[in-house]
Amino acid sequence: MTETIAQQALSAEPPPPPRKLSREARRTQLIEATIETLATRGYARTTLTEVAQQAGLSHGLVNFHFQTKEGLLTETLLYLAEEYRQNWLAALEAAPKDPASQLDALLRADFNPAICTPARLSAWCSFWGEAQSRPMYQERCGSNDEDYNRRLEAICAALLAEGGYPGNPARIARVLRVTIEGVWLDLMTMNHPYSHTEAQATVYACATAFFPGHFGEDGLLV
Repeated sequence: MTETIAQQALSAEPPPPPRKLSREARRTQLIEATIETLATRGYARTTLTEVAQQAGLSHGLVNFHFQTKEGLLTETLLYLAEEYRQNWLAALEAAPKDPASQLDALLRADFNPAICTPARLSAWCSFWGEAQSRPMYQERCGSNDEDYNRRLEAICAALLAEGGYPGNPARIARVLRVTIEGVWLDLMTMNHPYSHTEAQATVYACATAFFPGHFGEDGLLV
């Protein structure tokens, strides 16, 4: 019996992968390999050779794209920072526009499985612990942090007004932010870290203290 077109399509072998990646795709591949290397080797012991081995590529190819370890680590930090920024911006855009839902979206965004992975948390920890990376981060990414802080403070101010809660929105926003950062550090550095569910519940406990009519430890109250 003659095969149908659909049967032929199902039985056909998949096309071979492209022999060469675009320059941007290759750079992303190497940055992802750097994140994994930072997680296992730490900042000081990450080298172009280690990254090349992690990526399954030659040292010369890594050197072609980034020239130096400092250049590679700088681009990796900027990549992580932009990934983080796009994550919380997308979360706000997708959420309802009332302040409680917007705050809930920000709090959940930090535990998005796409960015809250062991390798990414370890990479962030490596950068935070390396003094020489901080001035560069502030120069290149400080405006992103300022934007996040302004958004969080504005949301807290709107929720204080809506719920008739007492408190200083700037201070509340700061407490929420440092609680999230502290939970991330726990997940990165504890020998037996608690689960992401428990981490998120910890952050919600903080939100509940300020906005008890809108949040509980399980999240946004319906």
